[in-house]
Amino acid sequence: MHLTSVHRYPLKSARVEDLTSAVVEPWGLAGDRRWMVVDEAGGFLTARETRRLLTVLPRLTDIGLSLSAPGAEPLEVVRPDPRHQVPVELWKSEFTAAEAPEAARWLSDLLGRPVRLVHLDDPTRRPVTGFARPEDRVNLADGYPLLVTTQASLAALNDEIVAGGGAPVPMARFRPSIVVDGDAPWTEDDWRLLRVGEAVFRAVKGCARCVITTLEPDLDTGEVAGGKEPLRTLARVRRFGTKAWFGVNLIPDTPGAIIRAGDEVEVLETAPSGAGPLGA
Repeated sequence: MHLTSVHRYPLKSARVEDLTSAVVEPWGLAGDRRWMVVDEAGGFLTARETRRLLTVLPRLTDIGLSLSAPGAEPLEVVRPDPRHQVPVELWKSEFTAAEAPEAARWLSDLLGRPVRLVHLDDPTRRPVTGFARPEDRVNLADGYPLLVTTQASLAALNDEIVAGGGAPVPMARFRPSIVVDGDAPWTEDDWRLLRVGEAVFRAVKGCARCVITTLEPDLDTGEVAGGKEPLRTLARVRRFGTKAWFGVNLIPDTPGAIIRAGDEVEVLETAPSGAGPLGA
């Protein structure tokens, strides 16, 4: 198998940045999900509640972050002073991050509600909860540092979608960190230790999917359309327990390694097949 693509998301729930290579840090790919939109109380916001976040294009700069979106003037955000922390909440995690006040009006006008922008200057403040070791840390991803998906599984899923009368969905809907070609659909359920180039990752939990996978942004108008796929078909062919699953969450074991598109991918440890996704 080989690594076919690498992706990061500088701003949580906003548009992707496609990369040819990336440095692996203990909490995720370098530059991935270190910025987040929060409400006035510090609670995290995603495209689940504020769909137009999917139309925001974030790009890391030498001084911070640039933001652009359909119908809005671009904004340059300076990385905030880490001495000025505010409390934030992300799922089961409560920690602090530095606020960038100059972005509040731009994002509030765009999203149609009062919001703020924060930067996680020190990811060591956020431990991984759930299927992890006490020392594991994570950026502002929902739960784990990276997500791997396979082209073989997407092809199998799209075959099922098309057979049911729907249109195939792109891999981007699943917001992976890395994509591998794969040798057969759904074998990633059984992975436990994975080598990508010089980097080694623990496979710690399957990924239960949410409504964001059904959303498709129009980058000309800024509108975001919603549909039933792929969740409808996933619920039929990949339902375990009460959830629908696609992809596997990873935790790095070799921080500092560089991964590159085209790298060889080797599964170092597996579990017996047939049990379904980890954590299901």
